[in-house]
Amino acid sequence: MSIGIGGSALGPEFVSDALGNLQDPLDIHFFDNTDPDGFDRVLNELTNELERTLVIVISKSGGTKETRNGMVEAESRFKAAGLDFPRHAVAITGEGSELDKHAATNNWLARFPMWDWVGGRTSVMSAVGLVPMALQGFDTDEFLAGAAAMDEKTRSNDLRQNAAMLLALMWFYIGNGRGEKDMVVLPYKDRLLLFSRYLQQLVMESLGKEKDLNGNVVNQGIAVYGNKGSTDQHAYVQQLRDGVLNFFVTFIEVAKDRSKPAFDVEPGVTSGDYLHGFLRGTRAALYEKNRESITVSIPEANDFNIGALIALYERAVGFYGSLVNINAYHQPGVEAGKKAATRLLEVQAGARKTLAKGDGKTSEEIARAIDADPEDVFHALQHLASNDSNVQSSRGEGPSEDKFSLRE
Repeated sequence: MSIGIGGSALGPEFVSDALGNLQDPLDIHFFDNTDPDGFDRVLNELTNELERTLVIVISKSGGTKETRNGMVEAESRFKAAGLDFPRHAVAITGEGSELDKHAATNNWLARFPMWDWVGGRTSVMSAVGLVPMALQGFDTDEFLAGAAAMDEKTRSNDLRQNAAMLLALMWFYIGNGRGEKDMVVLPYKDRLLLFSRYLQQLVMESLGKEKDLNGNVVNQGIAVYGNKGSTDQHAYVQQLRDGVLNFFVTFIEVAKDRSKPAFDVEPGVTSGDYLHGFLRGTRAALYEKNRESITVSIPEANDFNIGALIALYERAVGFYGSLVNINAYHQPGVEAGKKAATRLLEVQAGARKTLAKGDGKTSEEIARAIDADPEDVFHALQHLASNDSNVQSSRGEGPSEDKFSLRE
């Protein structure tokens, strides 16, 4: 089981789904949120397997709350089953971090280092991605070799031989250097379904910046979303072809259909032939309506090519950041969101302390008592009333008249 958030989850999840097979020596499950129901679903599935389950906790700082929450919940379930959690736990974290100290103090099985200069969204080539890959039996050497091959192409001064620079320049051209069009990612391969989710973080967290390197407000970024082919043809290709032109499409093509011998669904025609036909047909249908697209082709969805594909987009993001003069490797907006969440938890704690048994108080009355935003207080108390058996709410004529109290 892997516990992480953002780049500490999206990279390993994508690689696992892209390369996984029934023959893999280990299955992998993910905690990639702080959703209690999500924790329960994974842990309930592993109820009879906890004794032989390894838990990998991934957090560079060791202080990421979503990851910490998952670790605490997992540890509690292991203890409830009479198991010694440290004998099942491995940490991938920065040296000297909270998680590193916790793992050392409690004698976890192993600790793998993360360098402080590697951001989560570009960490899949580090221990973050390689440890889960190795445990699943994937060829990490081939994965890194694919990335290295793309690196070599990235250093080419011949633009036509530099795929990452070509990709960055196409993004720049299509969006007028302002990200004016969204990036729709359509991989025509089930194994690459999670690639669009992976790219959402890589591209949007890297390029979505308020200020450039000179401190000017530029509000840069490229929005990313996607599905898969040919599912997309029964979903939103209708709008892509005939609706508002605020996007460009990236088709991801995989030449090899399957590892087993070809099977004809019609005389001389395979399912893969149809898949290829749908890709080319959709591409042509979009072109007829002056919809721009990019096609990235790989021979096969294997360790080498997945490594190269990830490296291609990592390098393209770096080039594009240089083209629009922004820092692609920090994320101040994410930090702002974390601070806001912490403040809301403080409001919730303060609001709860004001509750008493009896008729109750409105959120506005409680907000005045703790000097907080009434809307924040209302939603915090609504959450408590839905989840804390000691807190109750009574409906008023409107939300502002709802009253909150402790149960008798």
